[in-house]
Amino acid sequence: MSLKILGLKQFIKQVEKATDGGLKREFGLWLEGLGMDFLGLIQDEIIRTETVDTRRLLNSFNRGDSEGIWSISEGGLTLEIGTRLAYASYANDGHFQQKRFVPGYWRGDRFVYEPGASTGMMLREKWVEGSHYWDNALAIFERIFQRSLERRMQQWLDTEF
Repeated sequence: MSLKILGLKQFIKQVEKATDGGLKREFGLWLEGLGMDFLGLIQDEIIRTETVDTRRLLNSFNRGDSEGIWSISEGGLTLEIGTRLAYASYANDGHFQQKRFVPGYWRGDRFVYEPGASTGMMLREKWVEGSHYWDNALAIFERIFQRSLERRMQQWLDTEF
């Protein structure tokens, strides 16, 4: 008993030709574009959830920022995005605020932090709820990634075969 699949050898040759470096390069560029999209989603969620007003956290999710993490490897199709800011996870997950004095002054209803100021405010110990900006952005990205991968694979198949 035998089974013959017509066109299988031709198909295998086309796959080998297509994957001879070109496909990895194409998918590396596609992955890089998705990484940029994810950075945008994180920034949008930081703004939407009003996580910070100093812009330090927001700016750390930029490609090329010294406090951001951005790495991509074409061959293994790996993309790593993050931030080196220690308080980023506290802002996302929540944390206990310790009782402490914060130097600065009030300008209307807004507190302005000023190191070394003789005035300021006393923070009390309490739980500060996280904004879940990262979790929200990741949930959105997962949906986008799935659709984008399906479209990209279909485009590749349509082009190559």
